[in-house]
Amino acid sequence: MSTRTEPDTAATATADLGPLTGWALTAGGMGHEVQCLGILEALGIEPVIKRVDPGKLHRAMAPWGPAARHRDIAPPWPDVLVVSGRQSIPYARAIRRRSGGRTVTVVLQSPGAPASWFDLVWVPEHDRLRGENVIATLTSPHRLTHERLASEAEGYLADIAHLPRPLVTVLVGGASSAYTFSSREARKLAEDLRAFATRHGCGLLVTPSRRTGLGKTAILKESLADLPAVVWDLTGENPYFPYMGLADAFIVTCDSVNMLGEATFTGKPVYAYRLPGGTPKFQQFQEALVDFGAVRWFDGSLDSWTYRPLDATTEVAAAVRQLLAARVRTS
Repeated sequence: MSTRTEPDTAATATADLGPLTGWALTAGGMGHEVQCLGILEALGIEPVIKRVDPGKLHRAMAPWGPAARHRDIAPPWPDVLVVSGRQSIPYARAIRRRSGGRTVTVVLQSPGAPASWFDLVWVPEHDRLRGENVIATLTSPHRLTHERLASEAEGYLADIAHLPRPLVTVLVGGASSAYTFSSREARKLAEDLRAFATRHGCGLLVTPSRRTGLGKTAILKESLADLPAVVWDLTGENPYFPYMGLADAFIVTCDSVNMLGEATFTGKPVYAYRLPGGTPKFQQFQEALVDFGAVRWFDGSLDSWTYRPLDATTEVAAAVRQLLAARVRTS
């Protein structure tokens, strides 16, 4: 299998496969789980979420060791299994074997084991893994659809009617093993956003993440209180999807591969906001988005440009459909 799939061709060539079942299996990491759910939803499958928590010994042996016993991991096996994260790999191996190969097994991210052990593996382009059953894309799978963004934006129109256009959605991450985001960085971001909104006369829709934290979210909210800006305070439902659907452009902190990739799904201008830290892999990913023409580094300007929206979810789902259709033909 090549590292690129033509989704439209694959979708039209796939016969009606009837109702399908699917599991999204991870060790509970939200970033991993979101990617798995996105693939199953793109296939029209109602996902069943499976979260595993193997003990210390099994964790140390993953991905090569056996799967720890788990009461929720039992027949009937699903038509499609999508897993992500090293701790999920022993379960993917076991389910593929115990289902007699009937379960299409999809691994997101490098499994740390031979790709040939699974039906399909997705990796980001900066990963070196390649193979006949490996798909490599610039951005990651996600749960976004254009219909979902438009629908969720509709529900927030009254709440943001007072804001001037253009609307710039600001996606804020937080501290991680690779990046620093302390109160100092939060104040600097707020200062830059104030100058940006004042210069361009735009409205701001700011959605922090759980990693941002209450203290740094409060800094952003207080600093932008007198501007045409709405800052989610981490209470209630996250307006992440509505704000994405309403955006004319984005500012995204550079610490999150998922947030940067999801913003480029919209085809709208995306500015990456630098934070202290980074790794060679992060840098390679960020610069690939810049080279593609989807992302520019934040410098206080607000320009308009276009590019082909990036959508790894559709590519991976199309490849899974092909595998499912092939099994129907040979059964």
